[in-house]
Amino acid sequence: MDWLLLFSNAAQEIISPTTAAYALAAIGLAIHFGFTGLLNFGQAGFMMLGAYGFAIATLTFEWPVWAALLTGIGASIVFALILGIPTLRLRADYLAIVTIAAAEIVRLLFTTNTFEPVTGSANGLQGYKGGFAALNPIPEGTYGFGPWVYNEYDWWVRIVGWSLVALAGFVTWRLFKSPWGRVIKGIREDEDAVRALGKNVYFYKMQSLVIGGVFGALGGMIFILPRAVVPSNYQTSLTFFIYAILLLGGAATVLGPIVGSVIFWVLLSFFSGFVARAVEIGWLPFMSNVQAGQLRFILVGLAIMLIVIYRPQGIFGNKKELAFVK
Repeated sequence: MDWLLLFSNAAQEIISPTTAAYALAAIGLAIHFGFTGLLNFGQAGFMMLGAYGFAIATLTFEWPVWAALLTGIGASIVFALILGIPTLRLRADYLAIVTIAAAEIVRLLFTTNTFEPVTGSANGLQGYKGGFAALNPIPEGTYGFGPWVYNEYDWWVRIVGWSLVALAGFVTWRLFKSPWGRVIKGIREDEDAVRALGKNVYFYKMQSLVIGGVFGALGGMIFILPRAVVPSNYQTSLTFFIYAILLLGGAATVLGPIVGSVIFWVLLSFFSGFVARAVEIGWLPFMSNVQAGQLRFILVGLAIMLIVIYRPQGIFGNKKELAFVK
């Protein structure tokens, strides 16, 4: 067992674009669920619209990066309005049902052959990174130290991804230190009391849904910069992973989603490599390579379960602010 290689591969996930993308999506979900109390089970849909909006604007319309970025954000805002207008006046469970169904509808629409010339159907899209790569100020070459050695494009993706995470975290922190944020937290605790004070609860919920959705869309864009955009990457399990990250770090926190994403992907990478090599050297003779691939999720799930059992508020969370334990 090459322990050094295992730890090296796991350490790479600390600053990987995937970790940054999930952190952005989890910050958006923290705004929805942790701060506002909205049960959004369709964050994968926001990520998918951000990713496809960016890719389609680049490939089909040949728009510059800034226009493609705005297209992905605009698509997420429209999606939030479509979800929110009929459901935000109802109980939270209706929003949960609508969001999980809507995210699946979006995924199936991008998978269908009807729109294949634009969406690429099940094969997805690629070749949209040229404009983003052209903005890279880093000279061509390989840079880094230890396990973090990458070429100029890989560093550019990481710099942009984690800069967006830092910006999203700062914006979220400022929002929830403002009067607007205090109203949002009040809605989470008792929306009838907030309504009695003359606040438009529906309007505040819609704002929260839109802001969190935009962060999810930005996460979707970062997610596709190192890879192709493929519909199969946006199944409901993606949203469940984001919820696991959120609960791990702390639902009603700013740092929680970021640290939770790092821990989640480091653990997943470590257990994936450990189980695969354990099968190769015969430590798990009763298990095939396919079964080993599923065991990593079980091990990560057990690790998260222990954290949730012994610290249900998450690493940074305040137990008094947990809407889901009230």
